[in-house]
Order: sequence, then C-alpha cells, then structure tokens
Amino acid sequence: MNIKDYSGVLVFVEQRYNEIQNVSLELLGKGRKIADELGVTLVATLIGKDIGKHSRLLIEYGADKVLLLEEDHLELYATEPYTQAMVQALNAEKPEIVLFGATSIGRDLAPRVSARLETGLTADCTSLDISEERMLLMTRPAFGGNIMATIISPDHRPQMSTVRPGVMTKIERDVNRTGEIVDFPVKIEKNSCFVEILSFEKETEEKKDIQEATVLVSGGRGIGSPENFGLLHDLADELGGLVSASRAAVDSGWMDHDRQVGQTGKTVRPNLYIACGISGAIQHVAGMEEAELIIAINKDKGAKIFEVADLGVVGDVQKILPFVIDEIKKINAGKKVQN
Repeated sequence: MNIKDYSGVLVFVEQRYNEIQNVSLELLGKGRKIADELGVTLVATLIGKDIGKHSRLLIEYGADKVLLLEEDHLELYATEPYTQAMVQALNAEKPEIVLFGATSIGRDLAPRVSARLETGLTADCTSLDISEERMLLMTRPAFGGNIMATIISPDHRPQMSTVRPGVMTKIERDVNRTGEIVDFPVKIEKNSCFVEILSFEKETEEKKDIQEATVLVSGGRGIGSPENFGLLHDLADELGGLVSASRAAVDSGWMDHDRQVGQTGKTVRPNLYIACGISGAIQHVAGMEEAELIIAINKDKGAKIFEVADLGVVGDVQKILPFVIDEIKKINAGKKVQN
C-alpha cells in the first residue's frame, strides 16, 4: 500500500427513512476543519434511494463533493449491500480519512468496511486532531474510561474512526456554498451474507432524545430511589427540558439506558445541565462537560462534579429541589399572566 495515493476526507452520511441524521452534519463540521487543515477535499457519501434532494444540504454544511449511491437494495439499511456500496466508493475515491457516526448503523457498518479494505478502525472517538506528520490522531476512552488513549494508523489507509453523536459541532450553515454532486454507480451482488428486508414498521411512539434537549435535569445514585426521580421530572417539566441520568442510576434500573449521559451513554450539549446527586466521575463528565451552563447539587462538598460546575450547591437534593420548583412555578405563572 502506498499511502501517498490517498488524499481527502470522506464522511459517511447516515439517513434513516430518508432523513439525514444530525450526527452526520456534526461530522461534516469536523471533517471540514480537518480538510482545511490538510488542504484537501471533503466528500460526503450518501447511500439510499431517492435521496438526491439532500445533496444541497450537505454542501451547505461543508461538503465539497457529494457522492450519491442510489440503488433499490439501498433504500433501507442492510449490512451487506451498504458494505458493498461503501467499499466501492472508497476504492474509487481513496480518501486518507473516513468518518462514521458511532450509531447503531455506524457501529455495524464501519468495522465491516475496514476489514474489507484491510485497514484499522478506532471506535467511539471523542476527539480528532491532525499531527505534525499529517496523521489523524483518534482519541477515545480506554480501560473503562479511566484513561484517554490516542491512536494512530501510520501504515494503512484510509484512517477510519467512528465518532459519538453530540461530540462534534456543526458548522454554521452557508446557503451560498457551492459543490459538486456526483451520481456514483454501484453494483450490488447477492451472496451468503445478503439479507433482504421484506417489510418494516416504524415506531409510532416518538421518543424524546436527550441529545436534542436544551435543558437536562440529570440524576445520579445520590437521588436515592426511582421514586425520588419524580422531583427531577417536575423540575424538567417546569423548565421545558428532559430528565437524564448517570450510569449508576441506569444500572440501578431507575432510568432507561437511552437517558444515560456519559462515555457508555450519550454525549450531550444542552444550554443548561442540572446535575443532581451525581458524584462527577470522569466517565460521566466526558458526556456533559460541553454544556453551556452546569449547575450541580450534591451533599458532598468534595464531589468532583463541582470542579466542572459553573454553579455548585452543597445540600440535600430532596430538600433543595422543592424550593427551586416552587420558585420556577411562580415565574412561569407570572409569564402567563403577562401574556
């Protein structure tokens, strides 16, 4: 392999039911910065059926070129056809860096693609940088989150990584950006790994995603019991936010895993994050430290959560929150009267 034959940054753009996933726009933002630093092109690869309408959006969010891979077998995600399509695109483009979202689809697709290309893959990255030697520095938690390991791939291309949703930030959308849109022909062959999707049912109940919330009220083991989470729900309702939790609370069965914040959960960037009864272990902090305003409430004045909090309150959550909720109710009632 001659690594000098590889150039450019490529982002796998994830779409579900013909809707672009937010993590892909975040990766385009990071990919744009990396491409500018390297002086190369940023390519967005979009796979599916009847997806061309999204091409302009991807250019406006930083792509120089959009590869459209459209075929009947690609309408819904399936491992083998998507793997074949991505491998064909990467063999043609020969990018030096390839980024996937660390979603259920990205975590399924990326390792299969890397295996067929005989290159490495660093999973669940929380940071990406470029070294003086123009190599991709891929940082991810290791040993249960106790250390952060930076991994490089000096001898193989492309350099591939999956990145957690919410870790990177989208660049400002520029409706005046121009770029190239290319219809890339793909040939999908059926084999022993090929699975056809005969039908699907989309879940009608809409689940609220904590990564989209502007306000999060998060509880940890210090809340004491699942019943005590009722106060957090009351506060979140008054603030127009959602309730999330630390791993300790989720492991105790007090909240569902899709509400977990941290290295083994979700990375969030709300405008306001209220940490209630959370000690502040590094695994949790890594998932919420980019919040605009962090308020921590904990009985232990030495809790590590206070080191990242903008405002810290030492005291019993069960005694403090009722007063906070009452005051916010008064404020909200006053706003209704004014309106």
